[in-house]
Amino acid sequence: MNKIRVCFAKVGNIGSSPLLEFLLDERAERQDIEVRVFGSGSKVDPDSCIAIANEAVNCKPNIIVFTSPNAALPGPTKAREIFKGAGIPTVIVSDNPAKKATKAIEEAGIGYIIVEGDVMIGARREFLDPAEMALFNSDIIKILTVSGAFEVLRSEVDKIIQSIKKGEKPDLPKIIVSKDKAVEAGAFTNPYAKVKAASAYEMARRAGDVNFEGCFIEKEWERYVQLVCSGHEIIRAAAQLADEARDMEKNLDMLNRRPHDRDGAALTKTKLLEKPRNT
Repeated sequence: MNKIRVCFAKVGNIGSSPLLEFLLDERAERQDIEVRVFGSGSKVDPDSCIAIANEAVNCKPNIIVFTSPNAALPGPTKAREIFKGAGIPTVIVSDNPAKKATKAIEEAGIGYIIVEGDVMIGARREFLDPAEMALFNSDIIKILTVSGAFEVLRSEVDKIIQSIKKGEKPDLPKIIVSKDKAVEAGAFTNPYAKVKAASAYEMARRAGDVNFEGCFIEKEWERYVQLVCSGHEIIRAAAQLADEARDMEKNLDMLNRRPHDRDGAALTKTKLLEKPRNT
């Protein structure tokens, strides 16, 4: 079997970035893909973005998935120009501010998945240290996972892989992951669990507004520290709500699980003590 090479090019960080490639091969058993990952750490400046974009293109992948905060920034814009020139099927995964760039992304022939609940961190020196950064991202990952946002990302990239395997030109996504889009993909069986998951996602989205105010609008340091701290407390509460939603599905023995088969097919099951089956 000819393997599909999937390249992940990561600049800066959003909650969708750290585990994205692992969503495609959670047990390292898939035989139909090989993965390459290039990253710039926390930097999103033009030079870093250009370097990562070139590394991604030079590895000659079948697909590029580019993750970045605010894909409308100068650095991600430079990367987008490189991807456009390469002619490789590319999908940009980004956050709410990237909505400003959707027209330009489409004109470049590139797909996008914008995750509304993947919000900016409270990046003020008086508040954010490495531990706070890690805890915030762990909470965001939980919210995006339970709500179904990660399932949107997984399924859309898998669709592209399956199209290329069939020799077809992939239909690149143009998706805004709202709370409704997320929980639809989450496939909840209990309506109360679905509501809790949607609430967690919406809380995260609105926490982004608080953090934005604290990082870019408020100038008085005591005030902006309180704002970003509030944003992080909202995210913590939202993660706890997400836990409750998943536990409700477990209590009914109706938690939806979607493991990959060795050939890349997405299987499904709901009962704990049953075998996964083809959808």
